[in-house]
Order: sequence, then C-alpha cells, then structure tokens
Amino acid sequence: MMEPVNVAIIYYSATGTVHALARAAAEGAEKAGARVRLRRVAEPAAPEAIEAQPAWARHVRDAADVPEVVHDDLVWADAMLFGTPARFGNPASALRAFIETTGPLAFQGVLTDKVYSAFTASNTAHGGQESTLLALGNTFYHWGGVIVPPGYTDPVQFTSGNPYGTSHVAGDGPPGDVSLEAARHQARRVAGTAAALKAGRAAA
Repeated sequence: MMEPVNVAIIYYSATGTVHALARAAAEGAEKAGARVRLRRVAEPAAPEAIEAQPAWARHVRDAADVPEVVHDDLVWADAMLFGTPARFGNPASALRAFIETTGPLAFQGVLTDKVYSAFTASNTAHGGQESTLLALGNTFYHWGGVIVPPGYTDPVQFTSGNPYGTSHVAGDGPPGDVSLEAARHQARRVAGTAAALKAGRAAA
C-alpha cells in the first residue's frame, strides 16, 4: 500500500484572511488522505508597526501556534500550496523573501517535479488577484514544478469564479462558505494529483 502524499500549505497573512483560506486548504488536503503541514511565513514587520494596527496585532497573536516555514517543509512535501495577499498585483514581500532563500534547494533539483498551486486575497474585487497567482506561477516554472490550478473542476468554482486559484475579496469581510470550500476543493485536487503522480512514478 502506498504511503499518503505530503502536502505543505505555506502562507503569509497579515490580518487573517489568507490564514483562514490556508486552514481550509489544510482541511481539504487532509480529507483527501494527505499528511499536511500548515506553515506560516515569519512576520518581518517591526512590533511597533504591528501593534499600531489592531487587526494585524490580533492576527499575529491568533496565529502564534502555527509553526514558521523552514526549508525542510519544502523538502518533505510532495505538493505545496502557497497563499499570499495580493500586493499591487504581486505576492507579499514576506513570502517573496522566503522564496528567495530557496535557491540552494532549487539548484539541487529538490523542488523539481513536485505539485504546486496558489491562493490569494485582495481588498477589492479587481485588486490583482489573478496577476498575483500568475506571478507565483513564475517561481513554480523555475522550479520545474507541476502546476495544478482548480480550474472549473467543481461546481463551487462557478460561484467562486477564479480558475487560477482560490481568491477572496477581503473588503467584503472574512472568507465565507464559498471561498473556504473553494480552498478545500483546490487542496483536494492538488493532493489527488500528487497521489496519482506518486503512484505512477512508483509503478514506472
């Protein structure tokens, strides 16, 4: 019997929106039979800047139990989902800074042939969600990854409306049932694809 696949959910969240999507993705991957590591990117901002914004400070305290991501999480994973706020149509600088430390892993080929996907949130409906997800895809291309988007592969996608990856408009409030179920579906699809690849490689 084949071992379950390892799925890492790696994210940066300032006020908790992406954190909520990440937790839903973890639920989806677990229900698909995967072993899951939920990991947050370290908060780089100065404490005084965080404490000046109540929502930011509250989320930092609320997420303190989530381990910070390290390179071993990427080595361990068969598949990874990366989550980030949309910042001017790009991933948040905190996530980019972590990604830029992975050069040694990439050069060794450790990140090649793994499954990758991404999710995001922005303050407004047209706040750069798709370009943020596509920008993360550029990294996955460099790693030689297998990119698995949600597409329109589940009825929830026709409601959530983003085939590139789960996205949420934070200005409308916290993620609701549609966004959370979209994240679960995306993670299930990622885990299922990773399992199929793992089985195929074992049989080859």
